Amino acid sequence: MQRPIAIVLKGYPRLSETFIAQELLGLEKRGLDLRLISLRHPTDTRRHPIHSEIRSPVTYLPEYLHQEPGRVLGAWLAARRLPGYVAALRLWLKDLRRDPTPNRIRRFGQALVLARELGPEVGWIYAHFLHTPASVARYAARMRGLAWSCSAHAKDIWTLPDWEKREKLADCRWLVTCTSANLDHLRTLAPEPSRVELVRHGLDFDRFPLPNATRPARDGRDRSDPVTVLSVGRAVEKKGYSVLLTALSLLPKDLHWRFVHIGGGTLMDALKRMAAEMGLASRVVWMGARSQEDVIRHYREADLFALASRVAEDGDRDGLPNVLMEAQSQGLACISTRVSAIPEIIEDGETGLLVPPDNPRPLAKGLETLITAPELRFRLGAAGAQRLRADFGCEPGLDRLAAKFDTG
Repeated sequence: MQRPIAIVLKGYPRLSETFIAQELLGLEKRGLDLRLISLRHPTDTRRHPIHSEIRSPVTYLPEYLHQEPGRVLGAWLAARRLPGYVAALRLWLKDLRRDPTPNRIRRFGQALVLARELGPEVGWIYAHFLHTPASVARYAARMRGLAWSCSAHAKDIWTLPDWEKREKLADCRWLVTCTSANLDHLRTLAPEPSRVELVRHGLDFDRFPLPNATRPARDGRDRSDPVTVLSVGRAVEKKGYSVLLTALSLLPKDLHWRFVHIGGGTLMDALKRMAAEMGLASRVVWMGARSQEDVIRHYREADLFALASRVAEDGDRDGLPNVLMEAQSQGLACISTRVSAIPEIIEDGETGLLVPPDNPRPLAKGLETLITAPELRFRLGAAGAQRLRADFGCEPGLDRLAAKFDTG
C-alpha cells in the first residue's frame, strides 16, 4: 500500500493557483493520501469551490520563526536526534554562504518543524515550486531520510540561480514541469535529462464547459454597446498591464470599448493611477479577485481576452498562463505575446493572435483588429477551444503524475 505524500506549498489556498488545487483534487480522486504543508497562511478572503472539495489535512508551518519560537526551538531540539540532521545542516550552511538572507534562515527553521511534525507514516515529500518550497522539502527530506520531488512552474525557475537549480535537480528523485520551454531549460541543468519530465496541468473541462449562448457581433461602432476586453491576472510586472494600458490608449478615439480586469496584485494602485493619467478611467473596470464561478461568467460576457505577458527585470515570466486556457475553453478569442510557453497554446492567426512583448503599438493594432472584426474573433475563439480540448485536458497529466508517485 502506498504511503502518504506530504505536499509542500508556498501558500494554501490561493485564488491565483487554481492549477494546484486542480492537481490536489485529481490526485485525491486517484486514491493518493495527501498531507498539505503550507509555508504561509492564506491571505485571500475568498475561496474557489474546488478548495471545499479537497479533503486532505493542512498544516501551516511558522510563517516567520519569531512568531512561534517555542515550536521552532522544540523542533530544533527534536530534529538534532534525526539521523540526517547533520547532513541537512551542512547542506543548508553551504546554501547560506551563497545566499546569506533571512529567507534562507527561515526555510531551514520551517524544515526543522516539518521534519519533527511529519508523521512517521509519510513516505514522500513533494514540493510545488522549485524555489522556497523545494528548499524546505529538501532540508526536511534530508533530515528524515525521505525521497523528495518537485513541480516547477515559472517564477521559481527563472529567478532562481543556476547553481541552486543544478543542485536541487541532482538531489530530487524527479521533477515535472508544465511547459516545453521550462523542460528544455531545466534539462540543460539536470544530471540526466530523464530526471525532468513534461507534465502539463491542462484544464478540467467539467469545470469549464463550453457556453451555450453565442456572443454578440459587436464591432466597436456603437457607443452604447462597447466591445469588452477582458484580462485576468495578478497586477505584477510580468503580466505587462502597463503595456496593455498603453496599447489601449493608442486605439482610435472613435472606437468604443471597455476594459475589465480581474485580479489583485502589488501594482494595482499604480495601474489605476496610470489609467487615470491616460484618460482611460471611465473605460476601465477593476474587479479585484473573484471566485472561479464569477471569472467564468466574465469570460462568457467578454468579447476578447488580452494578456500582455513580458519578462520582468528579475527574469520572472509566465509559464503557460492558466487564464489563457480558461479563456479559450469559453470560445473567447485571445491576444497575447511571444513569451515563454504562450506560443505552445496560441498559434498566431490560427488559434489567437500573438505580438512581441513590451511593445504597445503592435498590441494596439491587434486589439483594434479584434475589436472591429467579430467574425475573426468567432473563428479564432472556436479554433482555440477546439485545440485546447484536443491537447490540453488535465486528465493525462494527472494520470502521469499519480503513476510517478506509485513507481517513485
